[in-house]
Amino acid sequence: MKYNFDELTDRRNTNSLKWDVGENELPMWVADMDFKTAPEIADAVIARAKSGIYGYQIVPDEWYKAVAGWWTRRHNFEVKEEWLCFCTGVIPAVTSAVKRITNVGDNVVVQTPVYDIFFHSVENTGRRVLENKLSYDGEKYSIDFADLEAKLSDPLTTMLVLCNPHNPAGKVWARDELVKIGALCKRYGVTVLSDEIHCDLTEPNVEYTPFASASEECKSISVTCVAASKAFNLAGLQSAAVIIPDEGLRNKIVRGLNSDEVAEPNAFAVAATIAAFTKGGEWLDELREYISENRRTAAKFIERDLPELKLVGQDATYLLWIDCSAVTYDAEKLCEYIRKKTGLFITAGNQYRGNGHFFVRINVACPRVRLLDGLARLKEGVNGFSGKK
Repeated sequence: MKYNFDELTDRRNTNSLKWDVGENELPMWVADMDFKTAPEIADAVIARAKSGIYGYQIVPDEWYKAVAGWWTRRHNFEVKEEWLCFCTGVIPAVTSAVKRITNVGDNVVVQTPVYDIFFHSVENTGRRVLENKLSYDGEKYSIDFADLEAKLSDPLTTMLVLCNPHNPAGKVWARDELVKIGALCKRYGVTVLSDEIHCDLTEPNVEYTPFASASEECKSISVTCVAASKAFNLAGLQSAAVIIPDEGLRNKIVRGLNSDEVAEPNAFAVAATIAAFTKGGEWLDELREYISENRRTAAKFIERDLPELKLVGQDATYLLWIDCSAVTYDAEKLCEYIRKKTGLFITAGNQYRGNGHFFVRINVACPRVRLLDGLARLKEGVNGFSGKK
């Protein structure tokens, strides 16, 4: 490989949210990679820093071209530059869109178990979460379309939040599934807010379908949130893009982002994003290969050493979703025990609702030696917890 993903970096005492833990603890929870970003991006940020002036920024034409070009080249979706608007993050965009497109008291459908901040974006603004619980057959997740239609047909339902690819299940939704979602939402007058932040972290040779590209109906009702932050480890630079093909819908979103004061970039956001989407392709391809090998390593370990656990098959993200139902009905208690006994800090699935209380989520975007340390701690913790029963 051209890039070294085995390099160990010490992130303690760097004001890192992920690494704000005890001395002997190993954090494998929040979706933040332990890899340095692509050197091409670091070079762009360093060059920007050397200017010595960090005043108010505009979003230049190069940013629009970089984002649109990436989706055309990498995802076979021709995004027009006028469809794009800048935002300081995917979650600010989600919250702003909920406030602009729905009214207080409206229903917003989410497909659980799913990223928990969606619930905050909905409920903190006075809207109501309606769970379309994903069906789980013990191996994989699928959409319960009968339940979905029932929830969408409620007159108070005005938005569906789609996670594509899905976090935490790692599911890449098929085009026909997206087309079916789009047709139902169009029929019942529901806007689809699609969070596609993990789209560049699919398994090698696995491609995702942007929701807005699945059909003309999907395109007409879609607000899509994307960013370089997950794939290139740039979350701290606070940069995202929102893709809205429909002009009327776009005008509402743009007004909302500006009203919420989340439409202006900081001094480094634009330079980093342009570098990621114009120079980061080779680095990203190698990263995906490395994460894929980490996933295989974890799968073999769990199958051999922790057969009571079951790793859900995944095609995207760097987040393992592990079925612990043979060990506990409350993943939160399991995670608390594992952290106390071994120092391994992982995420209990309870917060993702749905059937999340049976699962734990583990971040494997780290050097392999650190992954092996985490797996050994997981084994120690699960065995100790099981022995207490």
